Amino acid sequence: MQLCTVVARLLAFLSTLSLLSLVSADARIPLRSKDGNGKIAPKVFIISMFAPEAEAWWGIPEFDLLAHNISLPGLSPIFPHVHCTADHAVCQLITGESEINAATTVSAVAFSDRFDLRQTYFLIAGIAGINPEVATTGSVTFARFAVQVALQYEFDSREIPANYSTGYIPLGAYAPGQYPRSIYGTEVFEVNNDLRSLAASFARTANLSDSPAAQAYRAKYVTPTNRLYAAGAAPPSVVECDIATSDVYYSGNILSTAFGNTIRLLTNGTGVYCTTAQEDNATLEALLRAAVHKRADFARIIVMRTASDFDRPYPGEDPMYNLLYADQGGFQPAVDNIYRAGIKVVEGILQGWNQTFAAGVKPSNYIGDIFGTLGGTPDFGPGRTVALTEGGALLQKRGMVRRKGRYVRITVLHAGNILSQLLDDQLIDVPATADWIDGFLQESVRAWHAL
Repeated sequence: MQLCTVVARLLAFLSTLSLLSLVSADARIPLRSKDGNGKIAPKVFIISMFAPEAEAWWGIPEFDLLAHNISLPGLSPIFPHVHCTADHAVCQLITGESEINAATTVSAVAFSDRFDLRQTYFLIAGIAGINPEVATTGSVTFARFAVQVALQYEFDSREIPANYSTGYIPLGAYAPGQYPRSIYGTEVFEVNNDLRSLAASFARTANLSDSPAAQAYRAKYVTPTNRLYAAGAAPPSVVECDIATSDVYYSGNILSTAFGNTIRLLTNGTGVYCTTAQEDNATLEALLRAAVHKRADFARIIVMRTASDFDRPYPGEDPMYNLLYADQGGFQPAVDNIYRAGIKVVEGILQGWNQTFAAGVKPSNYIGDIFGTLGGTPDFGPGRTVALTEGGALLQKRGMVRRKGRYVRITVLHAGNILSQLLDDQLIDVPATADWIDGFLQESVRAWHAL
């Protein structure tokens, strides 16, 4: 067996042992025990980002999300509870706004031993900015792709080269429009397109909310000589289109156009930019890492955003006025439609649980990240091998091989130390793993002498 393969398997084993050794001392759940021992296993987990999105689900006639309020370490200091119905069929967490809050909160729940999330459907349900080329305020959108558009180099617009259309340049590239040469792994996530279509079909049965103020404002997006924003002037609807993630709350034609181009670039021309929000790539990365450890199913994620405001001004409007001062009238309809459309999705899953959703909706498309972490071949990006190389993974492996004997010897010794500690603590069942450990040690010896 090649040395690099041996090292990779040793690393995988060490990683597994390290995770086992980090079992929470207060949980003290034996690792040999099976799931189903009292853990909460919701069928639907609603992910809200801040109070108005969360409160849209409270006091509704269909169920009481505040029947159980569960404290967990790692949740937001201002949203310290997971809320669940009396039977725990539906639960809700509130991440707090921005990428860091989302990643931290979702990770805390996904890796908590209070929950069994392997069959849970995650409904990301929040408000967003909207591209008037695709849809309007009050609309309900369902994404296939989430793209971290601001993960780029940035020049102040007053200092960009004369031939650049934007101050954003992909990492490792030399001009806008070039594919990034430095890849972090969170740039793009693709979720289950078949599940998205089902969710959208449920939402289309909803009676969407609107407001006179929103109707008056959106009417300004179309003129007799400019129908580019005809979709922005139309009534609210349910649309399948994609989301830009950025902690920067951006606005205006230049940035919106630039980030729309980024979505097309990073999805290899497949993505259709329509909404902008602050959290989704962070949430999806946390759930992907949970899926790697079989704690969640990445095929059971729905990204639903309702449109609260336009990402750019109507023709002739000042961009700053559009962002800071205009009464767009879309906020309340967007919040209302989280519930109006979202409840149809939740009910569709619950009512179709035995027939369809318990077994899962098999995706016909690739799902996961740019690295192919969950398996399969990404249908976006430069290809898995190139992405891993540019992300540093393959370079790291080559470096490990160059360190030769010292690395492998330390790896084997470290594995032995972890095994001893786990045996002492009675956290692993030796008979159940003896054959694997024996093979591991024999392989280690062969690698040692091959150096």
